[in-house]
Amino acid sequence: MEKLTNKEEEIMHVLWQLKKGFVKEVVAELPDPKPHYNTVSTMIRNMEEKGFIKHKVFGNTYQYYPNISKEAYRKKFMQKTIQQYFENSYKNVVSFFAKEEKISVEELKEIISLIEKKDKV
Repeated sequence: MEKLTNKEEEIMHVLWQLKKGFVKEVVAELPDPKPHYNTVSTMIRNMEEKGFIKHKVFGNTYQYYPNISKEAYRKKFMQKTIQQYFENSYKNVVSFFAKEEKISVEELKEIISLIEKKDKV
């Protein structure tokens, strides 16, 4: 399964939030400036072809819903990112955020505590 574009991810976040929705409902939830209805409809059909979305037929309209959970997408995306940019090393990920000052000592202690608790189970 390929990665979504930024605009497709916006649409997926809306569908994850709504659980299911018609194109007009998706458009209503997107940030301003809102894309045209036809643009969103085309993107949703493309996302369905990629396997991210499915639909139910209601007369001559479709109600769309996610075919992948947010958690499953995040896991796949993170695994690929860690593999491509951090030499498949979670240590390199944490080191990167520490060097960039994006993670505090307190947060690192929380992570260590979570790991230690998991090891005890």
